[in-house]
Amino acid sequence: MAERSFVNEVKLLRSGAGTPLHVEGILAVTKALLESGVAYVGGYQGAPISHLMDVLGDAHDILDELDVYFENSASEATAAAMLAASVHYPLRGAVTFKSTVGLNVASDALANLASGGVMGGALVILGEDYGEGSSIMQERSHAFAMKSQMWLLDPRPNISAIVDSVKHGFALSEASNTPVMLDLRLRSCHLQGSFIAEDNVRPPMTVTDAVEHPQRDLSRIVLPPASFLHEQEKINARWPAAVEYIRTHGMNEFFDGAEGVDDIGIIVQGGLYNTLNRSLELLGCSDAFGNTQVPMYVMNVTYPVVDEEVLEFCAGKKAVLLLEEGQPDYIEQNLHSILRKAGVTTALHGKDLLPMGGEYTTQVVTKGLTEFLEAHRPELMASRPALLLPPENPASPFAPRVDAAQVQARPPGLCTGCPERPIFSAMKLAEKEVGQEHHVSMDIGCHLFGINEPFNLGGTTMGYGLGSAGAAALNARDADRSTVAVMGDGGFWHNGLTSGVGNAVFNKNDQVLVVVDNAYAAATGGQDVLSSYGGSAPASRSTQHPIERAVRGVGVKWAKTMSHTYDVGKLKKIFVEAFTTKEDGPKVIIAQSECQLNAQRREKPKTQQAIKAGKRVVRQRFGVDAETCTGDHACIRISGCPSLTLKDNPDPMRTDPVATVIDSCVGCGVCGANAHAASLCPSFYRTDVVINPSWIDKTLGAVRSGWMSMLSGPIERRASKYEVAA
Repeated sequence: MAERSFVNEVKLLRSGAGTPLHVEGILAVTKALLESGVAYVGGYQGAPISHLMDVLGDAHDILDELDVYFENSASEATAAAMLAASVHYPLRGAVTFKSTVGLNVASDALANLASGGVMGGALVILGEDYGEGSSIMQERSHAFAMKSQMWLLDPRPNISAIVDSVKHGFALSEASNTPVMLDLRLRSCHLQGSFIAEDNVRPPMTVTDAVEHPQRDLSRIVLPPASFLHEQEKINARWPAAVEYIRTHGMNEFFDGAEGVDDIGIIVQGGLYNTLNRSLELLGCSDAFGNTQVPMYVMNVTYPVVDEEVLEFCAGKKAVLLLEEGQPDYIEQNLHSILRKAGVTTALHGKDLLPMGGEYTTQVVTKGLTEFLEAHRPELMASRPALLLPPENPASPFAPRVDAAQVQARPPGLCTGCPERPIFSAMKLAEKEVGQEHHVSMDIGCHLFGINEPFNLGGTTMGYGLGSAGAAALNARDADRSTVAVMGDGGFWHNGLTSGVGNAVFNKNDQVLVVVDNAYAAATGGQDVLSSYGGSAPASRSTQHPIERAVRGVGVKWAKTMSHTYDVGKLKKIFVEAFTTKEDGPKVIIAQSECQLNAQRREKPKTQQAIKAGKRVVRQRFGVDAETCTGDHACIRISGCPSLTLKDNPDPMRTDPVATVIDSCVGCGVCGANAHAASLCPSFYRTDVVINPSWIDKTLGAVRSGWMSMLSGPIERRASKYEVAA
């Protein structure tokens, strides 16, 4: 169950030639794939291209009509290896995944693919989220292109430009027998825009045709001596062919400046074009439509760099500014080499005016651009925006409006009702009971938020599905406690079963491994995995394969599945047992409860429909009795639920704020379970909210209300006497 359905939007994919389409970037990419005659598509979800996989899944009818094969790959390596279908056959194939972590996983397959080369067009669509919007280490995809000599496209954030890049990507791949990477930045994936559609194209050769007519070319297999020849082929044949195609089809773009402005210029990665133009607009050097006064060379292809185009653009210019986001400065070094070897004296500015690392936001680019223009053509700047003012200037948009000490940090945390919250609560309570703290090796996924307040669990995270492997070295047989590792079900099926569980069994590692089974690859948008049990998987996929059966299949002896993580007391006992057992080898706890977001996506529409139909609906809500609450707040420190917060104490004799449960509560019951398991105060209560009550509910409500009034009457009368006396 993906976080968003594209069932209605995918109908636009049937649009024929001449139809104007106004769509999101991801939908435009899908349409471009179909118009390019793609034969097969695979991939692994991850920001910001998760929706591309979701769109393809919702478009299965259209794909079937065109005989396009599609599958959700088990990992990025699986997806990249799919492109082997294009080595011997004229099949156009595309795969997609998050970069750069996806490239890290897929690099072995891509290196072999790039060595042998391809016959059919092979396109790797990368979701690049470098910078402040990223959830990963700050690395670029460029190094992988250079290492394996694959061509890297970085198109302008423009729907038509992106569609053209998909089509040129396939053609460039075939012209040079080289796989091509298409870099789609966060804003490109989700921007809205228009393009003119063309007809979808059924692949000239389908996957079925290839299976029924097997081909084999020994020279394409990566094995000596062929692999030695591949290196020479890359340089002497594929590279020149790629450059010829790029120049012939004008993939990189030249924009003229104002009349008389030909002594300076700007070279920019295509993906940064919109940011650059906005900065120029703020300085009065361009308008919203890109009518720039400063000449530009837009590199929609950032690798290979086309020497002739660089020299043509720099000819006669005294200075050029390069906008290359991130480090190392691969392009800047390349341009310096091109210019100096050709004897061109044009001054090349780049990282001397712009930061070496970090995202090139509008503020960053405007500052660097201002320095460049002040040094070479200050008269072009018609205005100076407020964002250039120092932060201490009150007119600056970055001037502090509130004392920093008054702003409380809000680290990312688990959702309201998340079934992973009680796992960490139970772990903390178990550590307290056994009197030992543990080294906790965390993993990529929602559960990584356990490193933050209030749990403060986790010392390392080494990659998706590598929580168990990250604890492998900390396997001291003489230690008085085990190391704890955490892994999600998505990471488990991605590679954790072999790299973590299998490795621990093989090496007799005594770690305690917690597999968080929330039924989906929840962190990437709620896609189904092998063990999904939410009932949403399509018939074309096989799910509901228990994780416990898998770990026992590779040799785990001690494994327990907790099928309701909200029972904190029971889960705590399992942790205590795992921490204290003398059983050799890894101990695996499968903590299983469905992702609350996916459950709500499924149940909320049903509930709303039932309410509209006048049916009886009961909602559970939890609360805190303010008169009983002591103001200790231990319940908050052991939970961290966004619905559990503070309010003023209603008792004028007490000043400490009391705990309260706000309306966002989904009734998971963890707050009360925590209070009970930790022997905290008994101030939590549960309320059943009945919508469209029956006559029985109304009668019971009246009886209960009358009974409570009768019992509380004497107490209220005595209290009123004291209030009058006071």
